[in-house]
Amino acid sequence: MPDTLTLAFFAAAIPAVSLVGLSKGGLGGAISLLGMPLLSLVVDPVRAAAIFLPILIVMDIVALWSWRHYNDRKTLLMILPGGVIGIALGWATSAYVSDDALRLVIASATILFTVRYFWQVYGPHSKIPTAPLPHRPAAATFWGALSGYASFVAHAGGPPFQIYVLPMRLDPKSYTGASIRFFAIVNAVKVIPYFMLGALDQENLTISASLLPVALISTMLGAAIVKHLNSEVFYPMTYALAFLAGLKLLWDGLPF
Repeated sequence: MPDTLTLAFFAAAIPAVSLVGLSKGGLGGAISLLGMPLLSLVVDPVRAAAIFLPILIVMDIVALWSWRHYNDRKTLLMILPGGVIGIALGWATSAYVSDDALRLVIASATILFTVRYFWQVYGPHSKIPTAPLPHRPAAATFWGALSGYASFVAHAGGPPFQIYVLPMRLDPKSYTGASIRFFAIVNAVKVIPYFMLGALDQENLTISASLLPVALISTMLGAAIVKHLNSEVFYPMTYALAFLAGLKLLWDGLPF
């Protein structure tokens, strides 16, 4: 049994995995960003990322089953190529690009994006209707690549994905189905470089296995909750969680 499996470890790891599981079930992808910082309180960040990856893949399997009847195929096909490009760039350059710099870029974009949404919905011109945005191939590739890159280096790909997809105002179930499929594929692709980097060793896999029951229960719970939310509740909640995630990333990226 790894020495890491102490009471202090589980005190941080169980809430971390629970938050990510609720997110994987569909309850606001932004809350998953809190998982890595929590787990990093008891193990170093690189090891935390390695421990999380097998858990994320199991969560993906549960979420894919829970949301198997919902998807937006065009959205998935538009943004997925950029996601794969981002993973490749992360593998090739993560040793040279500061994690803090990446956090600051994503945080700034996410905060501006969410503030703009709340200004449009609740500001002085909120009565003026705005049309959902259409698909934009260049934007899909850019935000998909940033999502794949952030997912590779820090499991933080949610906000860039939301920046591209949320303004299209998909049906909440279709949005969640597309999001789950996108990150399931991204996480599966990440296994190859993680193995080649030696991060998925026996000890880390044993630790991941000890947390799987928490992962399964929290993912199913998240899916059950979201399926009962309508768009009037789902979208403000998701934007608010994205804003909080942006603040968290900004805090993590600042040099102090």
